[in-house]
Amino acid sequence: MEFGVFSVSDVTRDPVSGETPSEAERIDAVVQIARKAEEVGLDVFAIGEHHNPPFFSSSPTTLLAYIAAQTETLKLSTSTTLITTNDPVRIAEEYAMLQHLAKGRMDLMLGRGNTAPVYPWFGKDIRSALPLALDNYNLLHRLWREDVVDYDGNFRTPLQGFTSTPRPLDDVPPFVWHGSIRTPEIAEQAAYYGDGFFSNHIFAPSEHSLRLIDFYRERFEHYGHGTKKQAIVGLGGQAFIAKNSQDAVKQFRPYFDEAPVYGHGPRMEDFMRQTPLSVGSPQEVIDKTLTFREIFGDYQRQMFLIDHAGLPTKTVLEQLDLLGEYVIPVLRAEMAKDRDPETPESPTHESLVRTKYGDAAPRQPRPNANRGDNVTGGSPYQDSPMKKGSAFGL
Repeated sequence: MEFGVFSVSDVTRDPVSGETPSEAERIDAVVQIARKAEEVGLDVFAIGEHHNPPFFSSSPTTLLAYIAAQTETLKLSTSTTLITTNDPVRIAEEYAMLQHLAKGRMDLMLGRGNTAPVYPWFGKDIRSALPLALDNYNLLHRLWREDVVDYDGNFRTPLQGFTSTPRPLDDVPPFVWHGSIRTPEIAEQAAYYGDGFFSNHIFAPSEHSLRLIDFYRERFEHYGHGTKKQAIVGLGGQAFIAKNSQDAVKQFRPYFDEAPVYGHGPRMEDFMRQTPLSVGSPQEVIDKTLTFREIFGDYQRQMFLIDHAGLPTKTVLEQLDLLGEYVIPVLRAEMAKDRDPETPESPTHESLVRTKYGDAAPRQPRPNANRGDNVTGGSPYQDSPMKKGSAFGL
């Protein structure tokens, strides 16, 4: 069972101090948060992808590579990588590079995001969002598993004899989660490929998330990847912790009331009762999180949103101290009790290497081995004199 925190990378006015941090301050803060997450014993840190104000994380691989250089054990991930508006070739390249730099300490979550205008910004049509997600991942999946790819899809120019570089570390692709809060086709996609399924699990009751997760598990078994119990499930959630409940409610209320996503909406107490939001003492957060297991059964990853709505960095770091000292150790112990032996652990690079190679040494692709014709394949020069007798044809 993995525990971690994720950030949506918002730059939001602090309703208590009245100050709005700069992008530079928020970027620096997220790096501090990731380092602190490792220091207090968490397993995973994830960052979202956005291309519009008030968010700053337009290049998650750059940020995660920087964090990888400053950490030793922390697994790095995304929440979300946009599979619709990013070219799958670019995703294959960037995340394989991150995989190498992080020495395998990474995975990623693919999704469509929640910002409609991002589609025309990248030359895409939002009406094709779902087919884009399906088509693009089909190509990404192949790029990481086939040295030479010929591809003719519906949303990009064809590929002829293309090799994505660098090849995945140990020739084992990064583990992929598919994230969705409402779309059964995405759960179906995760199940078809035997990948993980992640539920945001923030804005709606757990029963809402359960429908998609149950569907994913059934389809995972249908496609022959294992039993329903062996499907890989991750959950989000959000928490605000103080030593006692009254202080937690008092401190978090102004941030909740002014939060861009639900501010000026429901009362915080109603939102806490109706959704996975947990505001209270360490024990209250533990108790609320343990109800997730009662609802969903055993699962592999629990992530908490604690960095949003203008919360100052100092407060977020204090939240991590409380999580690491009082909450996560108890959750680890309680989640381990009576855990079904059929439930697998969350995949790691090491476990994926063992699954693929057993006791054999992993394959290490070489720069000029098993490569396609990236220079002339499908190019305007394919039948020109440049193909032979020049550097382009070598």
